[in-house]
Order: sequence, then C-alpha cells, then structure tokens
Amino acid sequence: MEKGKGILTERGLAGMLASGDAARAVAMFEKLRRLMACYRCAIMEVETKFRVLDAQFSARYERNPIDTIKSRLKSPESILGKLERRGFEKTLESVERNLNDVAGVRVICSFKDDIYTLADCLLQQDDVRLVRAKDYIKNPKPNGYRSLHLIVETPIFMPEEKRLMRVEVQLRTIAMEFWANLEHKLRYKKDLPEELAASVADRLSACAERSALLDDEMGRIRTVLEGVRLQ
Repeated sequence: MEKGKGILTERGLAGMLASGDAARAVAMFEKLRRLMACYRCAIMEVETKFRVLDAQFSARYERNPIDTIKSRLKSPESILGKLERRGFEKTLESVERNLNDVAGVRVICSFKDDIYTLADCLLQQDDVRLVRAKDYIKNPKPNGYRSLHLIVETPIFMPEEKRLMRVEVQLRTIAMEFWANLEHKLRYKKDLPEELAASVADRLSACAERSALLDDEMGRIRTVLEGVRLQ
C-alpha cells in the first residue's frame, strides 16, 4: 500500500481495492484516476452554473447573491473509510453507486432567501437532476448545524463519452458558514469530561440560534432597503 506522509494516495487506494493483485492494481489505478478526473469535471460544471447565475443576478438586479464558492474532492483515504464504515463493497462501481459526496461544492450566500432562490434556479436547468435534498435550515441538526444539502446529477462530456456524475451541493449563509467552521474547530478536542462536553454542546447550539436570528434580521433590513431603493 502506497502512502505519502500518512495519507493514502489514489494509487494506494487502487492497490487496496485490487486486494494485492499487482496487475489488477495497475488497471484499477488507471480506472480510479479517470473516475476522479470525472468528479473534478463535475465540480467545474456545477461551479460554472453557479457563477453564471451570480453574474445574471448582478446584471439584472445589481447585486450578487453569492459571496464565495468552495469545492472539494474527497480524498482516497476518506473514500475508503466511508466504504468500510457503511459496509459497502470496496470497488470503483461501489464508489459511484453508493457515495454521493465524492465531489462537493459549497455555495456561501449573503442572505438566507438567496439560498432557496439559487437552489431553485439550479434545479430548473434541464441537465440537472435532483437525487436527494436535505434542508437543515428549516430542520436544523440537533447540534444547531444549518445548511441546505442537495445531491444533484449532471452530465460531463469527455472526449469519448458522456457521463452522469453526482455532486453534493451545500448552500448556506455567511453566518452559517462562520458557525460551522468554528464549531468544527471547537469540537476537535473530543476527550472532554461528559459534563463539560454537554455544556459546550448547549452553548454551541445557543450560538447557532443567535446566528439564525442574525440571518433573519439581516434579511429584514435588506427588504427595507430594497423597498426604499424601488421608491
């Protein structure tokens, strides 16, 4: 198994999926390399769709609903770990069939209303198919996490073929992103005494509630200012 600085590489993952068969591992690596390239192309496709929507909003309404777009491709180590945790077969076919978040795009918006507007605009496009949606804004997770998650399927066009690829899209506000990033950092230390861990969880959840109130108030202020501008 090939590793670099403790990180499982694509070649290392191919070797593990090939169960030690050297010849099979070489072929597996080439297939994995092509599959990951397809996921990268899918990320670019979805990113471009959002950048075009942002430009259209800017031209039509003189404002940009998107603050930032981030993307990530799941590491081979993370892919293998998820297959093992969920008891899925460790094959490339299993990766495509069972893992919907190998490719990920996060869209950070200024206002909560923009999240649903952009999601609707994306899903109205005839080459985008919604696979699954989870609305953690209307139904936050118990820890306070808020975000709109969409699994979408979109085609990418390769020199020799067209492939349908799945991408996880997360849409959230700047405030939601701020809370999620800090919550992740503060939760990184997991060996807390039970009582302290519960207290920290309660305080983080309260912070999420205050952050949600901030989003709502900012939205109301924007509505007032837009009304003044239209007069």
